[in-house]
Amino acid sequence: MAQMTMIQAITDALRTELKNDENVLVFGEDVGQNGGVFRATEGLQKEFGEDRVFDTPLAESGIGGLAFGLSIQGFRPVPEIQFFGFVYEAMDAINGQMARLRYRSGDTQHAPVTIRSPFGGGVHTPELHADSLEGLVAQQPGLKVVIPSTPYDAKGLLISAIRDNDPVVYLEHMKLYRSFRGEVPEEEYTIDIGKADVKREGSDVTLVAYGAMVHACLKAAEELEKNGVQAEVIDLRTVMPIDLETIVQSVEKTNRVVVVQEAQRQAGLASYIVSQIQERAILHLEAPILTVAAPDTVYAFTQAEEVWLPNYNDIIEKVDKVINF
Repeated sequence: MAQMTMIQAITDALRTELKNDENVLVFGEDVGQNGGVFRATEGLQKEFGEDRVFDTPLAESGIGGLAFGLSIQGFRPVPEIQFFGFVYEAMDAINGQMARLRYRSGDTQHAPVTIRSPFGGGVHTPELHADSLEGLVAQQPGLKVVIPSTPYDAKGLLISAIRDNDPVVYLEHMKLYRSFRGEVPEEEYTIDIGKADVKREGSDVTLVAYGAMVHACLKAAEELEKNGVQAEVIDLRTVMPIDLETIVQSVEKTNRVVVVQEAQRQAGLASYIVSQIQERAILHLEAPILTVAAPDTVYAFTQAEEVWLPNYNDIIEKVDKVINF
């Protein structure tokens, strides 16, 4: 297996599907000759031509509309929203059109669109670039929302997303793009959308997270182990649909839960996850379900970013509370 960063795994997945299916099209702002702002599409236009990998105007509404139109003409578009904070301009196409097409058409038409976009804090981006807006799309029936945390998951999930006949929003945390390498098969493979992964097994408390917060949970688990606390870390990988079965199985074993997200407490998926655990496993709980999240404010300017974002110390603090409840 090759050692890849997440950005390399994403490029590899795009190349795989461009080779496999001539109806796959990749487009967005600067994705062609420049290879995208993070170089996720580097070299793809040269390899597959300007008809299949091409630049668009700086107009997210146009990108969304183009993707939807192409999808109902037999193509599999993979548009890039350069930063997910700018997705508002494309929300009508995504939430209003793509998500509803299967239902609206009586299952006679589909919108096989994969919307790729970077998001997330910790890299000192300008305003509007780092916002965690996954809750906006996860709350729209008809959309699948994927957020990988490792290079291996990134490739397998992106291939699955592109092959899916329904629209998938595929979010890539900027801090994870080049922060580490992992083993990734050079051949093609898929990972089921909607299936979580237990990144670390434990018996005392369950930590549920996605994206960069998975790594914060793993670091917290290492520190907790020094004090004899065994934390189980669940990486959702897909935040809609959520693999509630895996979460409940873990809760039945550990009896304590902390849900972790980078998004503000009122945003993200934590509240939904907490409510589902309450409905499905309340008699197994020996302490309240606690949440680690950012404050309910607009995303902080870069000078205060590190204070504003949740970190592994915040997770340890909440774990201590549920353990000692």
